[in-house]
Amino acid sequence: MPEPAPRRRPLPLLGQVGGGRSRRTCELRCGDACFHPAPNTSDNPYFGDVLSRSLSRRSALLAGAVGAGILGLAAPAAAGRADRGPGRPKPSPRPTFRSVLPNSDDRVTVPENYEQHVIVRWGDPVLPDAPEFDVHHQTAWAQSRQFGYNCDYVGLYQLDDNRGLLWVNHEYTNENLMFAGYGGGAAATEEQIRIAMAAHGGSLVEIERVGRSGRWRLVTEGPRSHNRRITTDTRMRLTGPAAGDALLRTAEDPAGTEVRGMLNNCSGGTTPWGTFLTGEENFNQYFGHAPGTAENARYGLAGGASGRQWERVDERFDLSKHPNEAHRFGYIVEIDPLDPGSVPAKRTMLGRFKHEGANVRLAEDGRVVAYMGDDERFDYLYKFVSRDRYREGSRRHNLTLLDTGTLYVARLIGNSPAGEIDGGGALPADGEFDGTGEWIPLTSDTESFVEGFGVAEVLVHTRLAADRAGATKMDRPEDVEPSPVTGKVYVALTNNSAREPGQADEPNPRGPNKYGHVLEISENGGDAAATAFTWSVPLVCGDPEDDSTYYAGFDKSKVMPISSPDNLTFDRDGNLWISTDGQPGTLGSNDGLHVMPVEGRFRGELRTFATVPVEAEACGPLISQDNKTVFLAPQHPGEDGTFESPTSRWPDGDLPRPSVVCIWHKGGADIGR
Repeated sequence: MPEPAPRRRPLPLLGQVGGGRSRRTCELRCGDACFHPAPNTSDNPYFGDVLSRSLSRRSALLAGAVGAGILGLAAPAAAGRADRGPGRPKPSPRPTFRSVLPNSDDRVTVPENYEQHVIVRWGDPVLPDAPEFDVHHQTAWAQSRQFGYNCDYVGLYQLDDNRGLLWVNHEYTNENLMFAGYGGGAAATEEQIRIAMAAHGGSLVEIERVGRSGRWRLVTEGPRSHNRRITTDTRMRLTGPAAGDALLRTAEDPAGTEVRGMLNNCSGGTTPWGTFLTGEENFNQYFGHAPGTAENARYGLAGGASGRQWERVDERFDLSKHPNEAHRFGYIVEIDPLDPGSVPAKRTMLGRFKHEGANVRLAEDGRVVAYMGDDERFDYLYKFVSRDRYREGSRRHNLTLLDTGTLYVARLIGNSPAGEIDGGGALPADGEFDGTGEWIPLTSDTESFVEGFGVAEVLVHTRLAADRAGATKMDRPEDVEPSPVTGKVYVALTNNSAREPGQADEPNPRGPNKYGHVLEISENGGDAAATAFTWSVPLVCGDPEDDSTYYAGFDKSKVMPISSPDNLTFDRDGNLWISTDGQPGTLGSNDGLHVMPVEGRFRGELRTFATVPVEAEACGPLISQDNKTVFLAPQHPGEDGTFESPTSRWPDGDLPRPSVVCIWHKGGADIGR
């Protein structure tokens, strides 16, 4: 059994916001979003309001769900041809490793019998002509060829059993750690700004397995023909129904079909045809002097100079001169790792908002379904269903699938009386937070379903269209991952310190919610293309000694603490892995990577697999196809320090450098054993 959680009461917020993030993180990652009113000012009702006005409608929905057989556990989803056949994995016994205990150590801590290795770090050469990293003599040219800064999503395309292409998002930069004597704002030099711009985007690097172990290393010799750096200046295509619309046209791109770069890429996913999907998240903070429109306010675009002041060196970031430029960011970007000369595509059909990422599953009939979260307090959960079907082996056809189909937003309704949801986290009388839901269509590629919005308007001003459609306000929906074993969909709801007790509803049962929770969705009939679903909350995070926490009914004396779930993944056996962002400010210990069975009698038995260095966030994570390796990306280690006075010296004992590590069992066992 895992070590019991230390006996301590939950810590107060201590000036932290957003569920425990450092103020530095809030400033640099999302432009202090949590220090401003939530941009969703719509009057979409909370569940309690819905119930008081419309008990009959809820009863009808529940009755319909019972009749359709969707209130119980969904049958394993037929997730598409790629998942069918006798080789389909089955759930296995829960993980058995001994949990890592909460700590504040400046290292990556792994369980007994495991080892870890840094594969690649900020500044390592990516392109063959890249110079070796010299922190005291950085240039924008060098950085555009070296591994970028904060590393979030990690994806792996395996070329064979021993070689692969590792994709890593570079979400944002901590200039206070990058540059000696950094003054910030107007004091930043033009070259420092350009270096930071080049450190955004993503890196694709070739890696190789070491022997027969679960250890991987960076390939540093040979042509490395697949290696690639994508930055804020990389040419990209705008595709889908909004491409070419007047909302996307600028002086630099009068056709509205091309854009330079991607911004604040957070999480992502892979497609069955072998491409990476990367999500632009807090893009608003890079633009200055935004006109005071309702559309800009809804996306957090403000007047005045931006904090990073990129508009000083690139005029397109000045919205007083180029008001449409911001409309060209906030999308899912598709990147083909097998063609280093390919132009990345911003898929407008998947909507424009603060994308955490996109994860794909195939519907029963072979259509592609992408699940997405909008990472903002009181924002929404989305999915896209393609018009056309996936064709195995037809790469050219499959690369068009994300441009036509239907975009949906979620509405969730609980099945307990409103009076039983008090905002304190107490379970309702039926012993579970659960209910039904529907996917509300916003637009297809040819027809808008939102009154007053055209197709392109829905796709560019997606948040406003979802407001009008009556979507359910959620507690920062971040990663959304379908299980490869059951087809159920899991949503990381990181936290929402702005939710008041009276605003709690059954899908968001605590107010304020500083620790976060995880939502589980079972699509009607197990089909990803369904427009109705049931849902439950298997994990309400925090200290197990806190009465407001819930671990799917498992004995809380045998689980570990967890706060601010951020990124999710699954191992081959269907266990849910959860990385966190915010534990130092809420639980007083480093962020980490946890694993929890979601099926069987050990459902809810959460263990801690790894913790990350001081002030770092646990990103990635990714489990290799053979279940032998965990890839983890600690970003912004020592974020509250400075170049001259670092608070972390990970990974090499000198300056903090965001990096990607691999973790494996010394004896060659599967991860989790």
